[in-house]
Amino acid sequence: MNLQRESLGLGQKPALILVDMIEGFTHSECPLGSECPEVVAANVVLLQAFRDASLPVFFTTVIYRRDDQARVFRKRVPALNLLIPESRWVRVDERVAMREGEVLVEKQWASAFRGTDIDTQLRALSVDSLVVTGLTTSGCVRATAVDGLQYDYQVVVPREAVGDRNPEAHDANLFDLHAKYADVWSVDETVEAVSGLRNRRSSIEWE
Repeated sequence: MNLQRESLGLGQKPALILVDMIEGFTHSECPLGSECPEVVAANVVLLQAFRDASLPVFFTTVIYRRDDQARVFRKRVPALNLLIPESRWVRVDERVAMREGEVLVEKQWASAFRGTDIDTQLRALSVDSLVVTGLTTSGCVRATAVDGLQYDYQVVVPREAVGDRNPEAHDANLFDLHAKYADVWSVDETVEAVSGLRNRRSSIEWE
């Protein structure tokens, strides 16, 4: 028997969270990364939609400043030790370069919520829902999307705007996210919903 679930979509003020769209994950020269131009391109489209709608945009990066940060995680995945402040691998990929007013959240674990103040920042902006994109589907994207639900945000994951080094893991995690934690939409569906919010706000302002 299939578990019944409701599609919630976006609220009135969604925020876009680009999870770890940093050079360490978007370039195959880094052992943590892979070439993913299609994921980058999809994020460019979503960024433009959120910017056009004047909606909040958050980026995450992973930086380890002390040996005691995420000690077990780094022991399990030693390549994470490359993500130190002076490394190029922690920089946001220039193809999705941040703009003034957009927020960079520095994290040490998989979820953008673990050990950060992102929830406080989202609440201060009256955000009620999230579009979660980035890398990787089976890791930090999944963790952020699940925590987004656990912090009582409606979550949408645009399937073309997330990626994974393992295609099977990508597909399996999107299936699981859609079944229990988020709505998995296309980029086109997401852009349409964001544009609809922008148009609705514009019509209210003119009334």
